[in-house]
Parts: sequence; structure tokens; C-alpha cells
Amino acid sequence: MQSRVQYVVVMGVSGSGKTEVAHRIAKATGSHWLDADDYHPVENIEHMRRGQPLNDDMRWPWLGAIAMGAKARTTTDEAGSSNLAEMPMVLIACSALKRRYRDYLCRKLPSVTFLFLDGTREVIQTRLENRVGHFMPSALLDSQLADLEPPGPDESCVTVSIDAPIETVVAVAIDRLAAHKNSDFSVVKDNTAGKPELQGEDK
Repeated sequence: MQSRVQYVVVMGVSGSGKTEVAHRIAKATGSHWLDADDYHPVENIEHMRRGQPLNDDMRWPWLGAIAMGAKARTTTDEAGSSNLAEMPMVLIACSALKRRYRDYLCRKLPSVTFLFLDGTREVIQTRLENRVGHFMPSALLDSQLADLEPPGPDESCVTVSIDAPIETVVAVAIDRLAAHKNSDFSVVKDNTAGKPELQGEDK
């Protein structure tokens, strides 16, 4: 009998490394993954290219498309053969900045864990300025940080600091996802830098 699929939303502001981390975890664990940016309608992309942040009306259809895309990954070849605690897994690189966006994804997808890539504004700004070929301008970072509601203690979440080489971030994320699954929803709040995490508002 096929194991239940686990969805892991790799979340954080633009420039935190969501796509690369999701891709590398999927490759390391034999899982599927998708990039939420691929599900934006053209209007959203052009809006962001002009340096204008998205509003909720623009995000809800996008989030719905992401959920449908993630489910589609499980109906083709049953989400691969993840070796992370022997549970098929789908990684979703998605900002999921606000609690209500994460709640929506949890309603649409069963068994969701959030992997929060946390970093200082300085680290993320540097990465954005060095990134080539992406539609999101670095000028939108402040609006993303303003929207960000870090996951609260009642959310299924693992937090990892991005202030480390990408190989370290991925290795720590894989270890903590496995520990999180085995802890039966005991939220893992520490990160690679050992700093306490801020809690978001449930709004």
C-alpha cells in the first residue's frame, strides 16, 4: 500500500534560497519538487517586475494553483521513493509569508510541514543583488520582510538559518525534517546559528 505523501513547503522571503534548497533536498531524498514561481500568472510576474508587491487578491489564485500542482506530482508516479523516513515527499518552494497563506495550503494539502529559511536582511539583500535573471527585484525585499509572519509554535515547522554554505543548509534541513517527523509534531525551532526564533501573529 502506498504511504501517505508528505508535503514540505520550503518558505521564506525572496532571495532566501527556497528553490535551490527544495531542489537539492528533492535530489538527495529521491522526491519530487516544484517551484511556486512557475505558477504565477503573467500579470503577477509583470506586476513584480515593475517593483510592485502582490496583494492578497493576486496571491489566492496562485496559491490554489500551487496546491493543484503539488497534488499532481503525487498522481503521476506516486511522488517518487523518498528515503526521508520512507515517506513519499513533495517539496514546494513557496514564500508562504503570511499565516493565512500557510493555513490555506494546509487546508488544500494533507500532511504539510514548513521549512522556514531564516536569514538577516543583509545576507538576503546581498544574495538578491547577486542573483541574475529573476523577475523579483531586490527593491521588493522590504515589502516581503514586512509581510513575513514567521511560523508560530502551533505550526508544523522546521527553521534553518541560511547564514551557512548551501550544502550545510541542505544537510541540516534534511536532518531536522527527519527528526521533526519522528517527533510526532514536536516543533523544531532551533537553527544552524543557534538563535531563538521570533513568533508570528496568527492573523
